[in-house]
Amino acid sequence: MTVPALLPALASPVSGSYARLTEVFSGLRVTELSPGEPFPEGAGWVRADELAAGGEALDTFLAWDDAQVLRDYGQQARPDVTASFGLHRYAWPACLLVTVPWFLHRRVPRVPPEQVAFQRTLGRMSVRIDTFSCLPGDPAAELPGARVVPDEEALRAEVRASVAEHLGPVLEGFGPRMRRRGRALWGMATDEIVEGLWYVAHLLGEERRAVTELELLLPGATKPYVGTAGFRELTGPDGEALPTRDRASCCLFYTLRPEDTCATCPRTCDAKRVERLRQSV
Repeated sequence: MTVPALLPALASPVSGSYARLTEVFSGLRVTELSPGEPFPEGAGWVRADELAAGGEALDTFLAWDDAQVLRDYGQQARPDVTASFGLHRYAWPACLLVTVPWFLHRRVPRVPPEQVAFQRTLGRMSVRIDTFSCLPGDPAAELPGARVVPDEEALRAEVRASVAEHLGPVLEGFGPRMRRRGRALWGMATDEIVEGLWYVAHLLGEERRAVTELELLLPGATKPYVGTAGFRELTGPDGEALPTRDRASCCLFYTLRPEDTCATCPRTCDAKRVERLRQSV
């Protein structure tokens, strides 16, 4: 992946990546804040560090998930299931703040929790980026806050570190609301990294490259993450290759609809996966 030859004056090193993300996925728009510019408040906005604190802001955030489950499925979810849904709905877009600039332009922003705010009903995130990593030869290397790393593997390590810096405190905030801890929560983080970028890359027409990149990013034994990217191929009845992956965690949707698990769920057998994947083609 080559880096851009030119960097427009005053442009953020990741603004092009976020703009491209919104072009293909209108459900998420990222706004970058300048130094000193306040984060949006009220009307459904919540900062990631407020979620990490695990108090009233998290209660309010999860109340939305609780009401949504009751409205859409006609039953009350267990508190840990509600927390699992809420964590997924935050972590999936949050990981894209890091993985999309890396995938598109080989730039890895640092996004500590206090530098990110989220409004999920609008699909909006506000972020302030002070530092980022890039490769030698990238014109952005001359910008304030740039940290040049020697090679692709070092940049992958920056991706893992940036996501962990952001999600680690958030997982701690959600943890007491969930039955799962430690390894299980980091399994969820692994899934959010992989499935978010896999989905966006499909919209970009670069799914195959994303699979390769994610396998290199998460080859296993990259703590605190759990397992590998988990990709594999199934063979359909006509000999067609059907890409899938094995999740490192379970989203607990089966507690609401046992017969309707997702295609990558550990509970979904390969025969059922093939059936669903063929229907989606």
